[in-house]
Amino acid sequence: MDSTLQSFEKRQKALRRKHKRMAQGYVNKLDRESGLIVQRPDNKVGGYLTRLILLVAAVFMGFKVFLLAGLGEATYLSHVDALRSGSVVEQGAALVMQIDPVSAYLAPLLQPLLQ
Repeated sequence: MDSTLQSFEKRQKALRRKHKRMAQGYVNKLDRESGLIVQRPDNKVGGYLTRLILLVAAVFMGFKVFLLAGLGEATYLSHVDALRSGSVVEQGAALVMQIDPVSAYLAPLLQPLLQ
């Protein structure tokens, strides 16, 4: 009796997982063996990871813009130059913290708000 209950719970768990995936979208496919139209979960890649990466990138860009606007370009570049003469990790940080066109455009727009 115990093995039948475990088998039932396993099938029920698989069915719940399938229904949860089908709630995100499904496609109709023709089953070649039986000729029936079968609904299967759509194999969309979850957008959670993409959204998380974009959110982290946006927060990081905002941080760079606030630093550049708050410190000023000369002071900011002196700090980045100090990072370039450090360890490998600091050199990588200097590479990432370089002034890019987006932060160069947004920092002067934000500077009057910070003063």
